[in-house]
Amino acid sequence: MGALIWTGCYTADRNGDGKGITVLAADNDGQLTSVGLAVEANSPSFIAWHPKLPVLYAVAEEGKTVRAYRRSGEAELESFGEPWPAGDATCHVAVDPHGRFIVATSWGDGQVVLYELDHDGAISSRTSAEAAVDPHSPAPTDAARPSRAHSSLMLPDGRVMTTDLGHDLVRVWKYAPGEGLLPDHHVILPKGSGPRHMARHHSGTVLVDTEYSIEVAGIRTQPDGTYELTAVVPASVNKPFDGDSAAEIALSPDGRFAYVGVRGSNRICVLKVSADGTEIEPFADVPSGGDWPRHHLVTDGWLYVAHERSNTVVSFRVDPETGLPDGPTGRVETGSPSALVPAP
Repeated sequence: MGALIWTGCYTADRNGDGKGITVLAADNDGQLTSVGLAVEANSPSFIAWHPKLPVLYAVAEEGKTVRAYRRSGEAELESFGEPWPAGDATCHVAVDPHGRFIVATSWGDGQVVLYELDHDGAISSRTSAEAAVDPHSPAPTDAARPSRAHSSLMLPDGRVMTTDLGHDLVRVWKYAPGEGLLPDHHVILPKGSGPRHMARHHSGTVLVDTEYSIEVAGIRTQPDGTYELTAVVPASVNKPFDGDSAAEIALSPDGRFAYVGVRGSNRICVLKVSADGTEIEPFADVPSGGDWPRHHLVTDGWLYVAHERSNTVVSFRVDPETGLPDGPTGRVETGSPSALVPAP
């Protein structure tokens, strides 16, 4: 069996074709095979592994919950504790690198929720963070611009960064044991850009892809520890097509290239990133190999793309010098895939 990729999906409760968390295997030639269903679950659209324990965390996007699963075999999971309440349309979960907590973000109502973990990885408490305030709207609550928390990123200094796609914000938090997430500061992105997902470059620059404007923003730390917006560039060498929206952003292991999925026109946009993280430049678009590339995974030499609407995961060999994907090399069918996570 090749390297395992654990796959989240959409199920019938959100008009998807998936059944739960599935497992794929990728061999050294990029060929993909389905290992099987690890556990049935309702729309586990995003998943994340504990850094030290065989425990996986998954959202239930329609069910408005987060729960833990324990690995019970090479490619099997079993429920580990009861589901915990989350927010409306909870779409992302990330794990603290020290295994102290997880953070879930909710697109539907903007909630950012921290769940503390026991020594065995079980969820033990829940704390909602302070609600976002739209910096672009004069009204305290603008129904046309609801808060839409979309993802979180764990920073090396212990702080947590989250995006708010509806308010065009990147928010930085401090973790206080027993209290949850406390506001530190925020970074304002251009109105209507829609910050979605993030990837941290080895230089310390955080790259943020914007769902609506289909751009990549660079956010860098300043001497006082705050982050500032230092660059906004198009994700693509081509103009967006009607109906396009950006999805995932991921970096090559060496940090020289960033990859942004664009749903609609079904492209992977490739950008060059300078060694110090200050320069970001789009230089190529390639077809994603399917319909609606919702998420992708970049490893040494390979790009794997999950296509929600064509029910496929497609693999590409990546040229180490140019950063360009070549292929597709492999393809496997799986119901409405929405997240790809390598085995720990």
